Amino acid sequence: MKAADETRNQQDSVSMLQKYFPQLTSKQIEQFSSLNKLYEEWNKRINVISRKDIEHLGRRHILHSLAIAKFISFRSGIRVLDIGTGGGFPGIPLAVFFPEVNFHLVDSVGKKIKVVQEVSASVQLRNVSAEKIRAENLKGEFDFIVSRAVAPMKTIYDWTKHLIRTDRGTSGNKINERETGWIFLKGGDLQNEIRELKKPVQQIPITDFFDEEFFRDKFIVFFN
Repeated sequence: MKAADETRNQQDSVSMLQKYFPQLTSKQIEQFSSLNKLYEEWNKRINVISRKDIEHLGRRHILHSLAIAKFISFRSGIRVLDIGTGGGFPGIPLAVFFPEVNFHLVDSVGKKIKVVQEVSASVQLRNVSAEKIRAENLKGEFDFIVSRAVAPMKTIYDWTKHLIRTDRGTSGNKINERETGWIFLKGGDLQNEIRELKKPVQQIPITDFFDEEFFRDKFIVFFN
């Protein structure tokens, strides 16, 4: 991609984010702006984003990740696990948006975790940790588990149900009237996945938050 195109994409991405999140601080705007260039550079060395998507990074990856920030406002100090983060989505954009929330990003592919670590360090994200590990081998306790279309919901639930905080639902633990739980970014017809999960879910169209055509068949799915 030519330098002029990279600059234009970077500017367009920031403008789009400011459209939907006018409360962003100057530091956050600078961090989001840096993400575009960083991922373009890293993707030339380690392919963590499809070639056809890299020029649409702002919409298809950063803004898509931030749909979760429209759905819920994470409380300061909680722990959020990003399962199958790939190159850092949705975890890195959410970590920029919620600097007082602790994010742990995991993936079974080491080169993807390297990108997460390098990008996080470059934009000075002190609230991000990253680990090369299979989800089912993880230990710890988290308030929320997020993921973006890495596996069927029932599969991710089975991998991670031992990791969700055990005292959820007690006084003071509700956030925006939602207890701790799973938040997935999914697309297409989800009825089979939801039936297999056998849990009551909230399914929210992302077009409730963003008007771009790209989000027409994409959803947030929440359950606990």
